[in-house]
Amino acid sequence: MRVSIVALSITALLLCPAAASAQEGDAEAGATVFKKCSACHVVDKDQNRVGPSLMGVMGRTAGTHPNFRYSPAMVEAGKNGLVWDEAAMREYLQDPKAKVKGTKMVFPGLKKEEDITNVIAYLKQHSQ
Repeated sequence: MRVSIVALSITALLLCPAAASAQEGDAEAGATVFKKCSACHVVDKDQNRVGPSLMGVMGRTAGTHPNFRYSPAMVEAGKNGLVWDEAAMREYLQDPKAKVKGTKMVFPGLKKEEDITNVIAYLKQHSQ
C-alpha cells in the first residue's frame, strides 16, 4: 500500500511541473520583491552601498564581502561557519536579527514564504 502511495505521489509531481518550479521560486517575481532591499543592496554589480553587494552571495561565507564593514556579529557568524545557502538565507530573510543576533541590518524581514522563495531564486540567478 505504501509503495503505491509513494509511486502515485511521485507520478503526480512529475506530471505537475508547476509544483516543482513553485518550490524553486520565480526570479522575476523575486526581482520585484528585491526592490524592498535595493535601498541598501545591489545584486547586479559588485558595489557596496549601505549594505554589501549581494552579487554572488549564494555560497559566500557571511561577513566576508571585500571592502564592506560588517557588524562584529556578522563577521563572527561567518567565522562560526555561516554560509549563505538556501536554508540560511531563508532564515535570515524571515528575521535577520533572530538569525544573526547583533546584525546592523535594520530590515525587519519578509513575512511571506513565497516572497522569500522568489528572492532566493533572484539571488541565485545573480550568484552563478
